Amino acid sequence: METAPVKEKKKFKLKALNPIVLLCIILCVAAIATYIVPAGTFQRVLNKATQREVVDPTTFKYVAQNPVKIFDLFMSVTQGMQRAAYIIFFLFIIGGAFAVIEKTGALSAVLSNVVKKMKGKELMLIPVCMIIFGCGSAFAGNFEEWLAFVPLMIAVCVAIGFDSMTAVAMIFCAACSGYGGAMTNPFTVGVAQGIAGLPMFSGILFRACVFVALLTVSIIYIMRYAYKIKKNPALSVVREIDDKYNQETGVNTDELPVLTIRHKLVLLTFVITIGVLVYGVLKLGFYIDELATLFLIAGIISGIVGGLNASEIADGFLKGCENMLFACVVIGLCNSSVIVMQNANIMDTVIYGLSKLLKGLPPMLSACGMFIVQDIFNVLVPSGSGQAAITMPIMAPLADLLGLTRQTAVLAFQMGDSFTNILAPTSGEIIAAIAIAKIPYGKWVKWFFPLFAMWWVVAFIALIIAVGIGYGPF
Repeated sequence: METAPVKEKKKFKLKALNPIVLLCIILCVAAIATYIVPAGTFQRVLNKATQREVVDPTTFKYVAQNPVKIFDLFMSVTQGMQRAAYIIFFLFIIGGAFAVIEKTGALSAVLSNVVKKMKGKELMLIPVCMIIFGCGSAFAGNFEEWLAFVPLMIAVCVAIGFDSMTAVAMIFCAACSGYGGAMTNPFTVGVAQGIAGLPMFSGILFRACVFVALLTVSIIYIMRYAYKIKKNPALSVVREIDDKYNQETGVNTDELPVLTIRHKLVLLTFVITIGVLVYGVLKLGFYIDELATLFLIAGIISGIVGGLNASEIADGFLKGCENMLFACVVIGLCNSSVIVMQNANIMDTVIYGLSKLLKGLPPMLSACGMFIVQDIFNVLVPSGSGQAAITMPIMAPLADLLGLTRQTAVLAFQMGDSFTNILAPTSGEIIAAIAIAKIPYGKWVKWFFPLFAMWWVVAFIALIIAVGIGYGPF
């Protein structure tokens, strides 16, 4: 008698959420919170030293509940897109310009030759690049600007046997290390010290030590991973993704293309653009509009000197914009959740509740608690200067009451403002970067979390030392 064939049970496999679906869930949670969290507000006053509106920490009061309505919830999506328009169009122009440069064949030719000559020394690219990115963030507050380098770094890393995870990490782990130990970052340290009444950029040597510690930990973590997958590509956490999406962005080192005069002119245009970018950011106060203009000009000039006609330049530019569409939608949705909480007046309530948790703690625990509060609040307000304007008017006088120096409060703020920038789903820049690389958010969090824990250890040690030495001047 024949037995019936046993049907093999299908294993249930949890499929990774599309980042847009994840952000929509967060948006809905924020909307529900507007019905649960009491509404409250602080009064804002003008800080004469910084000419910014800041919170008066003594003026918090509860106000009438203003929960978001269903129509307003959907409207927050378009408002989020509008608020993020400056970065969205920046990305469109960056994507278009790089696509034109790539269409000339210059980048592929030069990268192929560079990768070939770096054979056996590929790991050294990691500390060199990370020191450059980290210093740009620590001294000039660069962060969004580094998105322009994501496609280029993916191409390089895939070509030399690393992966797209390494590429994104090299840029943004270095940038967050720069923000965490920022020396002269005007958007975080400058604003926070101005609100706290501290001399501008005082305490720079201690923060430099914090920067070196954070960057060193990050470089070692990423180099160990890159070395591992260089030896065994199967260990890459994004191998299938790179094979499907990013392998084509890499360069072929087996058949080296000849560097023509046109290629060299395109390369020269690109190098000059980067030089002007660095000078403009450091000396002329360049930001998104100026940088987008630089890349737009560079893309057009590169297309002309690279031998492309007008139609080819336009086609390449539009193709590059198309590649950035997903990342741009994601950035807009990140802003929508913040808009919902601000419109419902629950943002101030959240920070008021978090600040109350710190009262009564010993000084060292209070300093670490300030950092944790800032890191959590950074998920809600990813803008460094915006977070400073909201939290520092509360944290500075709170530091006085807890027996901490205000410089320690600023240190807690700048590290708290930094770390979750690379982890939070409301951080538009990192979500855009992993979207460009096609890396699922869950994979990114799982890969990055051990480094995140190490950063927290560095932060706690730095704050304990700061309390112990009376980090000042006051």
